[in-house]
Amino acid sequence: MLAIRIGRRRAAALATAAVLTGLAVPSLAANTATATGPAAQTTADYDDTYYKDAVGKTGADLKAALHTIISDQTKLSYDAVWDALKTTDQDPADSGSVILLYSGLSRSKSANGGDSGDWNREHVWAKSHGDFGTATGPGTDIHHLRPEDVTVNGVRGNKDFDDGGSAVTDGGGSLTDADSFEPRDAVKGDVARMIFYMATRYEGGDGFADLEVNGSVDNGSNPYIGKVSVLKTWNDEDPPDAFEERRNQVIYDTYQHNRNPFIDHPEWVGAIW
Repeated sequence: MLAIRIGRRRAAALATAAVLTGLAVPSLAANTATATGPAAQTTADYDDTYYKDAVGKTGADLKAALHTIISDQTKLSYDAVWDALKTTDQDPADSGSVILLYSGLSRSKSANGGDSGDWNREHVWAKSHGDFGTATGPGTDIHHLRPEDVTVNGVRGNKDFDDGGSAVTDGGGSLTDADSFEPRDAVKGDVARMIFYMATRYEGGDGFADLEVNGSVDNGSNPYIGKVSVLKTWNDEDPPDAFEERRNQVIYDTYQHNRNPFIDHPEWVGAIW
């Protein structure tokens, strides 16, 4: 029954996204009878094609299969990320703006930069956690790069994710303390799924560190981010919505040509961690 409810919710969310954005987005809902035409695809279609080597597996075997699948991607330069984010994170109600991840604010696409009041490129998996910087690869992977207010981005810094803290000014309800950051409720699941994607995509190959999710905060420059228990809860409590699913599809269709499997299958988080 859970799968049916999730499927129906995702179908409705995608339909809303299509209306708001004017973009054709293939449905990812399981068993969607109304999906028609050559471009229409369902979760089952991706399971039969893109995810065919992962379906039915669990644990380390599932993670290894997904790593192989999503490692086949087109890589962007760090400069190219600016324009990509203007499309992937476009405000459904205003084509000239992007939605800021933590703040939830809509800001002009042209207000990108490094000054107060601008938005910049937030690495959800903090780039110091693995020391990959802005190198092509994990440093430019738009599955975890999102627009954010320069000041709020600075408050998050390289903190791990956990519950609690004091309110972040203009943070949309986000909280922070000395060693952790809690995003606003509406994107907690988004953050979790981006973290789990990174831990699956970057396994020590490509000349980069083996990124892992652990149960700690204050991980510093180690290639770890926590807390895994909190991130799992966020994944469960905030399932994928229309914005997140559209974003995944645009990245797949237009930019990197790989998917975040935990948006398509949130239940795979619990199957691995």
